Amino acid sequence: MAVRLVVAFAAGLASVVTPCVLPLVPGYLSTVSTIEAERLGQRGVAGRVAVSSLPFFAGFTVVFVVLGVGAAAVAGTVSRQAQQEIGGFILVVVGLALMGLLPLPERLVGAGLLTGARRSGSRALLGAAFATCAAPCITPVLASVLVLAGGTAAVAKGATLLLAYSAGLAFAFLLAGVFFAKAMGTFRWLRDRYRWISLGGGAMLVALGLLLFFDRFWWLRIGFNRVFGT
Repeated sequence: MAVRLVVAFAAGLASVVTPCVLPLVPGYLSTVSTIEAERLGQRGVAGRVAVSSLPFFAGFTVVFVVLGVGAAAVAGTVSRQAQQEIGGFILVVVGLALMGLLPLPERLVGAGLLTGARRSGSRALLGAAFATCAAPCITPVLASVLVLAGGTAAVAKGATLLLAYSAGLAFAFLLAGVFFAKAMGTFRWLRDRYRWISLGGGAMLVALGLLLFFDRFWWLRIGFNRVFGT
């Protein structure tokens, strides 16, 4: 389970640097904190950004956790072998898509939903709208976590994995808000190399998918335990 949690948290971090999400980060932070984007990262505003962003984080966390619960619940209706084979196949497909070998959505959808959430003034609703609309864009990383959640075949574990994913995503947003200039500089560096990151990430997903499909995921757990001495 520890390996899955680490992967889920890292996937949350990675979701922010996708080309269709990264440009919107300053706008979201500015909206939820009512601080102009130009002032993000300045002295004295970090705490305000962090506190005011909590409802936004809670909103998208609820949506993602519900997805995790659903994936785990559905997985509970099929055999363990079928879970691994289906999950492995999905990971291979999204990995190939991330490598550019299959088509993927290139931007957020559901602009009307986001507009309605902004007009409502609810930061939590804005977070939920963000999660709903961003899902097609961050399909590769989100799908990998959902596959891991389904592989647990336990609702509580599925919810925990998507909670870890949401924590990674929230942490990346916080970094962008608290250390705006440095964080966005790092994010832009990653964005400019997104093609290579996509190729590497896609190859990793394909490898994970094959491990799941052929029931060899325990190889990864052994390697993780050896590296961290657990």
